[in-house]
Amino acid sequence: MRRVQLSLAIATILLAVACAKPPEPGEPLPGLDAAQRDQFDRGKVIFNRVFEPETGLGPLFNAKACGECHEQPVAGGVGDEVEVHATAFLPNGVCDPLADLGGFVYQQDVTPALKAALGIDKEPVPAKATAQGRRSSPDVLGFGLLDAVPDSEILAYADPDDRNHDGISGRPNRFFDGRLGRFGRKALVPTLAEFNEGAFPVEIGVTVPAVPSEETVAGQPIPPGVDPLPEPELDAQSVALVNAFVRFLAPPSPPKLKGTSRRGPELFDKTGCAACHVPRLKTGDSDVKALAHREVAAYTDLLLHDMGPTLADICLGLATPSEFRTEPLMGLRFSEKFLHDGRAGTIEEAIRLHGGEAVASRDRFATLPPADREALLAFLKQL
Repeated sequence: MRRVQLSLAIATILLAVACAKPPEPGEPLPGLDAAQRDQFDRGKVIFNRVFEPETGLGPLFNAKACGECHEQPVAGGVGDEVEVHATAFLPNGVCDPLADLGGFVYQQDVTPALKAALGIDKEPVPAKATAQGRRSSPDVLGFGLLDAVPDSEILAYADPDDRNHDGISGRPNRFFDGRLGRFGRKALVPTLAEFNEGAFPVEIGVTVPAVPSEETVAGQPIPPGVDPLPEPELDAQSVALVNAFVRFLAPPSPPKLKGTSRRGPELFDKTGCAACHVPRLKTGDSDVKALAHREVAAYTDLLLHDMGPTLADICLGLATPSEFRTEPLMGLRFSEKFLHDGRAGTIEEAIRLHGGEAVASRDRFATLPPADREALLAFLKQL
């Protein structure tokens, strides 16, 4: 009798797991406790807060709110903004982020007070820059899981010398202090907290305890009187709540493959796309149970890969102008523009623009029979 009861209990649990409804876009991770869910809800309010000059905006900025750049289809999703980055790639191979000249992000808007003081509409890019790069706004859904992936998991995919001779030589980027990077299009930023905290002063012009000083205007101090609010302009608790919101955002739900798209995963691997866009990463230990020891269908290795001269723009950290982090494909279905600068209008165009280490995969895609090509694209459009 006990065995029958145990079998029924196990069957009930398995049925519940199988039928569990995945989170909708913008919802929190399953398994958060009440306090974490409260932090998520309160952080979302601050994430969507619209700042004005009298509440800390600017005087240099790209957007007035986090949610302005991450808004479709929900808070944390993609945006239509495109910002400008610039650095100097020196003859000795060293990358200068132009930090002393306002870099590497050059804001595209200014407050009325700064415009009146300097007569500018945006921050000027200094002549020392050797390249500019345009950056579209990606979604941040599931980024808490990427943050929880151990360094060892990422480094296990690195092959900087291409020892297996497959033409793919992913390598890690490192922050200026040597820590492994993973966030940003060049994989420079090591942690999600730093990624979020850095966005406030750089993107909105709102200083925080970790970054209590205003940005310069291409290296020149902010004129007196244009930024009257004392620093920092956002308190530590508010920053922590925004970190919690982004950290606890659930990743996009896995696609429900039907029809021809069912062959998509096999074709994705057959063309070699999965060599860089690794379908699944595993998180490690975490102080949050919902983030610990979970698989995330991110479709990235979080490493740098050479994408060829056509896509090359700025250097950053150890990344050369043509090297970019493998873009996570989870949430691809929410995008209308593709690649790091949004130059591609379709997924197929983005694939055909791949160069460098991706040439072989690109060419395999191009030579697929039309039916297979459509099946692969149908799969990607559901990620």
